[in-house]
Amino acid sequence: MRHRIAGYQLNVKTDHRRAMLRNLAAGLFEHGQITTTLPKAKAVQPFVEQLITMAKRPSLAARRELTSRLTDRKVFAWVADPNTKEETKAAQSRLWELPAADEIEFNRFGELRKAPRLIQHLLTKVAPLYKDRAGGYTRIVKLDKRRLGDATDLVVLQLVGNEEGPQVKGRKSTRRTNADKRTAFAKKAKEKAAAAKG
Repeated sequence: MRHRIAGYQLNVKTDHRRAMLRNLAAGLFEHGQITTTLPKAKAVQPFVEQLITMAKRPSLAARRELTSRLTDRKVFAWVADPNTKEETKAAQSRLWELPAADEIEFNRFGELRKAPRLIQHLLTKVAPLYKDRAGGYTRIVKLDKRRLGDATDLVVLQLVGNEEGPQVKGRKSTRRTNADKRTAFAKKAKEKAAAAKG
């Protein structure tokens, strides 16, 4: 019997689960959306919503609470990385303003020396997007793909707001083109009927 066991256990120990949720949340805040499995997405969703609600009331207490719940780390290191694809950078710039090149610094060995911090990014860029929203900051979109190893369902967990449709599911959306075709057909039919009348 599962008395007094709340939440998703995910078949891992408590420390592992806590670290996994922190990493998933950090990746979501940094990139705007992440691809993961459905149980993990459902487990991290309330955690992310609580963090955003805390960040909406910026104070010293909120910052300390966020720091205790989320591992503060340097973010946006991939912006200066030459291996990062340009379309990835363009998709991120639609979500929020990316840091300037002088905000990110590497040492001579290629290790990251200076970059924006995750907690600061959450307080200044992510939370202000939802200042007029009472909740529901994230959404889960099911993909038509399965993971290669165990064939589990994959989903995209994303922040609500600046996402775009075709990029979410990985293939080109036909909804808009079909709607345009229907509109054009209706317009031609009206013109034909008007020409036949008079």
